[in-house]
Amino acid sequence: MSLNIKQKLRELRKKHKLTQEQLADLSGVDYKHIQLLESKNPPSVRIDTIEKLAKAFDLKCSKLMDFGLLVLLSLPCLALVC
Repeated sequence: MSLNIKQKLRELRKKHKLTQEQLADLSGVDYKHIQLLESKNPPSVRIDTIEKLAKAFDLKCSKLMDFGLLVLLSLPCLALVC
């Protein structure tokens, strides 16, 4: 899962022409944490961080994480939160 968030986060940030600092301001996620998420070995991502980042890009959490419908159905807490 961390590899997906790393790739998707960087892709979305570049698409929206945002720096890591700008994304931090928009999302409320610490700049250093965004750096870690985009690093070679990103840490596990908490659901509240996913929610903040998804909201900054005006996306559902499932789109940010590239989850398919089957995964969402097996994780009802994510389907309800996002």
